[in-house]
Amino acid sequence: MVEEPQLPNPLSALRASQSARQVRIEQRVVIRVAPQPLAARRNLFAELPDPDAAPRPRFEERRREKCVPLQGIAGVQTGSGNRLVLFLRNQRMVSVNLEKSCRARDFYSGFYVEKNEDGRLCAARDQLQSRTGARCQIAAMRQLVAVDD
Repeated sequence: MVEEPQLPNPLSALRASQSARQVRIEQRVVIRVAPQPLAARRNLFAELPDPDAAPRPRFEERRREKCVPLQGIAGVQTGSGNRLVLFLRNQRMVSVNLEKSCRARDFYSGFYVEKNEDGRLCAARDQLQSRTGARCQIAAMRQLVAVDD
């Protein structure tokens, strides 16, 4: 019968060693922003008359946004070209332009973003990662405002 060698207890081995060891603990928080459900998007237009009876509202980009709080983002929708539309919990909408080489359609199922110390998503600083693996820098943000014709 062959006896298996006994492995030393890791805690005993650590106490017996004379060299000092260091442990470095890092924390990384990644936030997922999911696509905005269709029902929630319709709620943004709840005050409007029936969509069949009235034309859809027209939106203009106004006042350049630099940052938005991550906790304030309710959802995302892809736009045309390299644009995403963020739906915020305070009923605002923000247009996000990605860097030129990126396509908004890569973000059809939402995106991931690493949380910074300030808890905000900022243009010219933060990078979004799609669930398909695309990584894109945010080039600019602008608030979308409904305008009367």
